Amino acid sequence: MTDLAIRVNDLGKQYRIGLAPERYKTLRDSIVDVVTWPLQRIRRGLAPSGEDYADTIWALRDVSFEVEQGKVLGVIGRNGAGKSTLLKILSRVTEPTEGEVEIRGRVGSLLEVGTGFHPELTGRENIYLNGAILGMKRSEIDGKFDEIVDFSGVEQFIDTPVKRYSSGMYLRLAFAVAAHLEPEILVVDEVLAVGDAEFQRKCLGKMSDVAQEGRTVLFVSHDMSAILRLTEEAIVLDDGQLVYRAPTVAAVDYYMVSGFSEAGERVWDDDEIPESAAPFHPLAMRVCNSNGQNVDVVRSTEPISLEVEYQLAEPIHGLRVGLYLMSARGEYVLTSFDTDEPEQYNNYGVRPAGHFLSRCTIPPDLLNEGRYTVGVNASSFRVKRYFMDERALTFTVDGMGAPGKQWAETRMGLVRPRLNWQIEAVEK
Repeated sequence: MTDLAIRVNDLGKQYRIGLAPERYKTLRDSIVDVVTWPLQRIRRGLAPSGEDYADTIWALRDVSFEVEQGKVLGVIGRNGAGKSTLLKILSRVTEPTEGEVEIRGRVGSLLEVGTGFHPELTGRENIYLNGAILGMKRSEIDGKFDEIVDFSGVEQFIDTPVKRYSSGMYLRLAFAVAAHLEPEILVVDEVLAVGDAEFQRKCLGKMSDVAQEGRTVLFVSHDMSAILRLTEEAIVLDDGQLVYRAPTVAAVDYYMVSGFSEAGERVWDDDEIPESAAPFHPLAMRVCNSNGQNVDVVRSTEPISLEVEYQLAEPIHGLRVGLYLMSARGEYVLTSFDTDEPEQYNNYGVRPAGHFLSRCTIPPDLLNEGRYTVGVNASSFRVKRYFMDERALTFTVDGMGAPGKQWAETRMGLVRPRLNWQIEAVEK
């Protein structure tokens, strides 16, 4: 027990949601509240423990785990799984509704841009303020000050109030303070996505150094490559509960293949489909992994299936259903239709009425890591466009296991093929 840095036992956090603003109370309402309050207290006391009310939601429930000193633990899960809530509780930003947390050591946290900064104070003053919050002496902060400023790259603005900083400058200084003031426990949420690629590499390198120095790190990220590179173990959260804990490789595999990444599916409602689309009626578009599961995150080293489900109320001559794949910046990666092959073109010259599924597969080791957008198009060439949704669905390609991942760098380009290289020694 003495070598534990963090112990979490039956942790839960409940929030009230969706409450309409209360109207102003009359004197009669206040008198009724006073009279009925004891009865309400008795009813709540008799209610089953942990009862869920219509206006509440459990962001975390029954979460228990331990972290030994010097360990680097990854926290992964889809959006809304409870990752940030967990880190806020560990950082003492918010109180738990139930359960307990034991922490041994100073905690440095970076949960969002500028966490713990006072906007009216300068960058210099905020460095000393954060150090004081961590319990450090001024002499200790003095010894780290130049290193912090150099890492952050905001030396020119260090005596400017941070309220005038850009979000990128805020992040640089906030991370530099959190990483360099030597807390025994470092808690980092997915805020590194705000910085540019160069700064992200610096941050990941610094976190690696922190881990090697024997300090405890909790790291939340949707970048599975960063999780694999920096952490030894990982926990998977889903719907506020801890569903899996294992060495990082096993945890990431579990997360990727179990469908805990957000479902990559777009379903069109009737009111989203124009009347001019008839007799074509789109139903859904999906991104599927190699196991056939709908996912929001796919590996670049595995095949990716994109499928469009639709109905035809009557036959259509020359129908082609296809997709446009674009990068997050709107660059076109490829365009493909389900009748591009002559055989398919001949077989479906007239597509009969019925329920159809058009599916294509992007081969492994093609796309580079990043976020992609898929658009769908249903048309008869140079006759009529029945339906088009240029941004029907988005998904993320994770580069875990891709060529060159042994180097912590961002590869340029939209594709990342596994090319066949040979190295030969040439004798002169």
